[in-house]
Order: sequence, then C-alpha cells, then structure tokens
Amino acid sequence: MKLPSLPYDSWTETRLTLHLILQIIGKIRLASTPRKNHWWYITEYISSKGFTIHSIPMNDGINTFEITLNVHTKSLQIESSKGESQELVLTDGYTVGQFYKEIMAIMDSWGLKLKFIPKPLDLIIETPFEEISEYHHYDWDAINKFWQMMLWNDGIFKEFSGRFYGKTCPVHIYWHHLDLTVTRFSGKSLPPMDASARILEKDAYSHEVISFGFWAGDDNMREPAYYSYTYPSPDGLGEEKLKPNSAFWMEANGSPMAILKYNDILESENPKELVMNFLESAYQAGAKRANWDIAGNTVPLLEDL
Repeated sequence: MKLPSLPYDSWTETRLTLHLILQIIGKIRLASTPRKNHWWYITEYISSKGFTIHSIPMNDGINTFEITLNVHTKSLQIESSKGESQELVLTDGYTVGQFYKEIMAIMDSWGLKLKFIPKPLDLIIETPFEEISEYHHYDWDAINKFWQMMLWNDGIFKEFSGRFYGKTCPVHIYWHHLDLTVTRFSGKSLPPMDASARILEKDAYSHEVISFGFWAGDDNMREPAYYSYTYPSPDGLGEEKLKPNSAFWMEANGSPMAILKYNDILESENPKELVMNFLESAYQAGAKRANWDIAGNTVPLLEDL
C-alpha cells in the first residue's frame, strides 16, 4: 500500500474540527471511566472503523457504552450493551457547538450525568465547546488519509511495543495533542513534581519513561512526524546517533527530542523498516544514557528461546 500524503496546511479547519470532536469524546471517557495510572483511562484508539474508545461503564453497574467516529459512514456512532444506538452525521456546516449539545443530550437521556471542564485543552481555542461555531468542516478525504496514517502506525507501534519486557502503556491516542503514543517505563519512580506543575504532568511523569509518538504536526513542526523523548532527559542524550540518517535531535521544552519526518519515509521501498529503526535507535539512546537494563528488558525471538 502506498502511504498517504497529508500536508499540514491542507486541512487546517478540518483538523481542528476533528481534534475538538475527539477532545469532547475523550472528556466523556475521562468523566465516566475509573481511574488508571498515567491517564491510560482517558485515551482513544484506532480501529478498523476509525477512532474509538473502549467500553465505558454506565451508572447501573452492569451495562456499558461505546463511541466511534466512523470514517466509513462519516458519522459518530454511540452504542450501548442494552442495544441502544444513536448516530450523529458529520457534514459540512455541523458545528462543534451543535455536536457538543447533541452528544451531551444523548448522554443525559441515557442517565449519564457527566462532569468535566467543557472547554478545549491545550489548544489556542478558549471558547466553551457549546459556543464553538467557527469549526464545522469535514474534508473526509483528509480525515480518511489521517486515519490511514494512524492505522498504519498503530500496527508498527504495537509490534515495537512487543519487544520490551517492562511496563508499557497501550498504543493509544492522547486527545489533548492528538498524537498516537506508546511509552516504556524503567520501573524507577521519580520525586513528585513541585506545586506549579499541572496534574496532567504530575501523573504522566511519576516514573522514568521513554516515550514514542506520531502526530499530524503543529505550529512548530508544520508536517507529520515521529518523535521520542526520555524523561528525565539524561546528560548527553542528544549526542547519540539516530537511525535513519534523516532523523535528528531538536530542543523541546529544554531537552533533546528525537524527530523523524513522515515525509522522509514516503518514497522509501521499506518505510516500516525506517520507522522501526528510528524507534529502536531512540530507545537505545535514552536507555543507554539513563542506565536502563537494556538486555534484561529485551524480548527475544521465539526461535532464540
């Protein structure tokens, strides 16, 4: 399959509309799901239909519901274990504000009284969801390309995840930045952050990690890219060699972050190999400099057992 190309500036309004809708879905999960370490209970996932979440408990203690943004039907589908279903069709002109009011009305009619901050997180938009009228764009060709990119990388990240014996998060989407991520943990806890840190960071970085991700780009990196960082960042990390040759280190929040631009793999005969090499080289760099047990955490091939 030829990988799709999706320039950052080619779908700005659609990207922000999609991002806001996925934030609303994520906040519904946040308000409904029992807590799990490192915010793993609020994330979203890639599926054969589109963007989805795991089953969410309902108030009766027995039943569950699921929400899927289905790229094939161009709609949002809400289904419960009781056989109930609702669908919101996503067409141009259907504002984020309208979407928010309608999905929250469905949640209310199902007996779900959800409490969360009804505003976007880590976006330039400060308007409450229900008042957002300027984003109502659904370029389904672009959305489908983005989903295909995420679906392909979901498989790569899952394969890479299986090479590590230590604690590893699921491959999932953190909707505040709309990035697909997988994180490895050394097992070492860290001192609590000071009072000025956000609760988001306090729980995410309670332990030593090397994290990997893919996202569609932002105003600093105006194209899709892969990244990896080690936290806390060890001395000399940015001096380690990355693969492939097009990968590089850049400063992000005062620490080195490994970067591989998606466009640099598009014409390769084996783009999967390039991405795998990048992920592995970034891991080796961080694990070496932070003194992780690399050999003890490496999963051998079955034929080597």
